[in-house]
Amino acid sequence: MNQKNGKNSLGLDGCFEEHDNPIDLFKKWFDKAKESEINDPNAVAVATADKNNQPNVRMVLLKGLSEKGFVFYTNFNSKKGNELKNNQKASLCFHWKSLRRQVRVIGEVEEVSSSEADEYYNSRPYKNRIGAWASSQSQVLDKRDTFLKKIIEYEKKYPNQKEVPRPLHWSGWRVLPKEIEFWLDGEGRIHERLIYKKNKDSWSKNLLYP
Repeated sequence: MNQKNGKNSLGLDGCFEEHDNPIDLFKKWFDKAKESEINDPNAVAVATADKNNQPNVRMVLLKGLSEKGFVFYTNFNSKKGNELKNNQKASLCFHWKSLRRQVRVIGEVEEVSSSEADEYYNSRPYKNRIGAWASSQSQVLDKRDTFLKKIIEYEKKYPNQKEVPRPLHWSGWRVLPKEIEFWLDGEGRIHERLIYKKNKDSWSKNLLYP
């Protein structure tokens, strides 16, 4: 598509650029967010649904990005972990307030490989790795002191900070995108929206009314 006066041929702001692959555009928006967001530009809301189709949403951190998809890590016995094991579909929403931009992702999920999970787990701070053992995520906790005592127990069990094995129940999910939508705030709520939809190995894109 041709560029004209800093705008692309769809009439969008130049920040949308011209990409056939939305991952390329996401990477550029993400790099921009890293420059302007005060905290956690990789924070993303993850929505899942239980067996009764009740949606649940929470914030996690994006820890992997490739042509294949978006990766986050969690306890697989947590609420979201169990929901994703039973219903392997998820939706993501990035909101960068400093840029007035938003990206939404819809797709199915797959578990990352053991080697990929090990590599990320071993890159985490010691306390984070111990916490993965001590926390029965999403389960009822009788009192805070119980959790703190479990942390101390695992610190004694794994005193060598370089040798804390990854719990088998702790790993990552990769969201395999079928749709990616880019949103830019506009004056008078005249927002700009560009949606990509995957068709086998290629992507199509269209504008959406705000």
